[in-house]
Amino acid sequence: MAPWYIDLIERAFVNIQIKPIVKGLLTFVPGLREWFSRKRTGGTNRAEYCYEVWLKHLTMASAHGLERIPGTVAELGPGDSLGIGLAAALSGANRYYALDVVEYSSVESNLRIFDELVDMFKRRAPRPPTGWPDYDEYLDEGLFPSHILTPDILRVSLSTERLEEIRKVLADPGYHSDSISIRYSVPWANDDIIEDGSVDFIFSQSVIEHIDDLDTTYKALYKWLCPGGMMSHQIDLGAHRLSGKWNGYRAYSEGIWKIIVGTRPYLINRQPRSTHIRSIREAGLDLVCDLKRSTPEKGIERSQLSSRWKDISDDDLACSDMFVQAKKTRTR
Repeated sequence: MAPWYIDLIERAFVNIQIKPIVKGLLTFVPGLREWFSRKRTGGTNRAEYCYEVWLKHLTMASAHGLERIPGTVAELGPGDSLGIGLAAALSGANRYYALDVVEYSSVESNLRIFDELVDMFKRRAPRPPTGWPDYDEYLDEGLFPSHILTPDILRVSLSTERLEEIRKVLADPGYHSDSISIRYSVPWANDDIIEDGSVDFIFSQSVIEHIDDLDTTYKALYKWLCPGGMMSHQIDLGAHRLSGKWNGYRAYSEGIWKIIVGTRPYLINRQPRSTHIRSIREAGLDLVCDLKRSTPEKGIERSQLSSRWKDISDDDLACSDMFVQAKKTRTR
């Protein structure tokens, strides 16, 4: 058997970039570990992004069985701000749980994005340019879900009194409101953080690929959802710049992968689409929307797969993105 460093060198030059390995090694250096864990995530630092993501999840959920604006929502991994949850609040949600493993959000960024979102909702702004999945077929000519966010609903959700109450809650975490609740929990470590059967809608955007224990997570989501509640997740199955090709992480041996992960609190779980689907179903949730996409970008060949992934299906090997929604129609 060749020494481990020979395997490292071969794979670094044939299938991957050396940069992720160096970064992983640096996380073992005291001081740098904290720096890596607190790097900004991107995306939710822009109101336009938060607005588009929320409209997508809400519109797609409405098309697949969501009957009304959810009153209680929960988000996994809000990232740099609570902007997507604030968009939910501006649509009529009164209770929002934001669950993360590292605290990125700040009062200043949340207030800035809130004000920008208020302007976008008041203008019924068209959804910003989007990628995948395309949901324009469910929008009106102005690219706004006016059949969901009707004038009557927005009149209430954007009332001066309600906006002021949301702003007070954002500005002062200690402020108690009888009508609006925003709970930012970091780190999220167990499933008793939310009362069972109390959430109408749970969502995430490019987050679940970072969670290692999928079975426990999907079971927690099932517990939190009320009967008839829905969850909605967009999941990026790509390499997140950890290799030279979009699925190059499947060429890593387990030893190399441990070096790349280093001491970071999370990276990516590398699980394929079929694992997510199985875990969702075993949690007791019924799929109502299951979309998948294969990127046109060339990936690694089957012959380059590490031993862990050598039996992966062709469908899983080619799937770069998935968008899934599921409903709690059964109780246990």
